[in-house]
Amino acid sequence: MLLPGLLLTSGLAVGATLIQATWTISLLSPLLLAILFGILLRNTVGLPPTFYPGVRFSLKKILKLAIILLGLRLSLGDIATLGLTGFVMISATLVSTVAFTLWLGSRLGISQKLVHLIAAGTSICGASAVVTANSVVDSSEEEMAYAIGLITALGTVAMLLYPLVPELLHLSSLSYGIWCGASIHEVAQVIAASFQHDLVSGEFATLSKLSRVLYLAPLTVVLSLLTQRNQPTGSSLYIPWFVVIFLGVVVVNSLGLLPRDLTDGILSINKLLLGISLAGMGLETDLKKIRTLGIQPLYLAIASWLFLAVSSLVLVKQFYS
Repeated sequence: MLLPGLLLTSGLAVGATLIQATWTISLLSPLLLAILFGILLRNTVGLPPTFYPGVRFSLKKILKLAIILLGLRLSLGDIATLGLTGFVMISATLVSTVAFTLWLGSRLGISQKLVHLIAAGTSICGASAVVTANSVVDSSEEEMAYAIGLITALGTVAMLLYPLVPELLHLSSLSYGIWCGASIHEVAQVIAASFQHDLVSGEFATLSKLSRVLYLAPLTVVLSLLTQRNQPTGSSLYIPWFVVIFLGVVVVNSLGLLPRDLTDGILSINKLLLGISLAGMGLETDLKKIRTLGIQPLYLAIASWLFLAVSSLVLVKQFYS
């Protein structure tokens, strides 16, 4: 029976949203709070078997719907405003960051699945990218929780430190905005760091960030191919169907077929859907198993973030200053 588990994950998601809004805890997103509440409940009170079906439905099925609806954030026309130079620069730093993370992760001896999650979260859009990548990587709930925690923490550090940089390095509003969008993890963190400088920085940071989100689809396919390479010979290639629908939603949104009020409403609901799915992930997470993953993934996440931040800053200074 799905209802008990669905009511539990929905309650945790709504609670996380209300607490974040009421207390204005800008450093903690509702998504991270939903995970933390789920982990706390699972590792203190425990989770009776009655709740398992609904929790797993939240984690597997609702998550895919939420990923599809993320396509409503994107418009090819908006991304084109960034220009060819900006898009190529962002693409280059994104691809090189993924390659660097995969290389360093193998050198550190970290689980390949966890490395894939950290690569996706760092290079694209934080927690949303981690859970999207996990749909094809199929890591454990503990690995996904660990990756999301690392990515969210480092994105928060970036959000706090970046506003100090423009004056020190003499970045223009345009270059600072593009740098924020190209290297900070979460969309909300990008907005917080960039609009704190000025409106121009905020607008270009948003465009820059959305161009990174567009890579959710190709990266998911690449990770599917990498995962497939390690499967027994003769097994069929898994192409994530929901990623294809995600791209279709991007096209529909780009054509302006849906009223803006409708898309805004759907995206608001989608935040809750993501919270429900991540609450489910938290409820499936065993902290004892996370401890066995060690500290090496932390080193990898920090190195990956620094690589992205520095490489994108160098290119921004080269082309926009």
